[in-house]
Amino acid sequence: MEQRVSLVTLGVADLARARRFYEALGWTPTVVADEIVFFQAGGGAVVLWDRASLAADSEVTDDGGWGGITLAHNLGSPEEVDAVIRQAREAGATIAREPGDTSWGGYNAVFHDPDGHIWEIAHNPFWTLGPDGSIEVG
Repeated sequence: MEQRVSLVTLGVADLARARRFYEALGWTPTVVADEIVFFQAGGGAVVLWDRASLAADSEVTDDGGWGGITLAHNLGSPEEVDAVIRQAREAGATIAREPGDTSWGGYNAVFHDPDGHIWEIAHNPFWTLGPDGSIEVG
């Protein structure tokens, strides 16, 4: 299997609310259907899908617990991190960690979307960030 992720699908309790939240962050849906919304995200996509439908399709029982995954969005400067956190706050995110310096020499913050999905917004001065937002780790 190739080392690549094509889609990240977020199970959401209220699709309309989740869509409004991501649109308030400035995201534009590329495909919208009855119970699913796709947002192009670089070479992949972030998908919002009714949580119960996603659980059924994934052959799991949804006990409502945290799934042990976080999403990250890397940026070119601490000021860009601050700007995204302001935008997320205005869109209705819960800011779990305010922007600040990290122990590893970067700068980051964390927010939770309305369904509790965790986003780290970070500037890592040790990685190369391409013009398209792609990262080179190491």
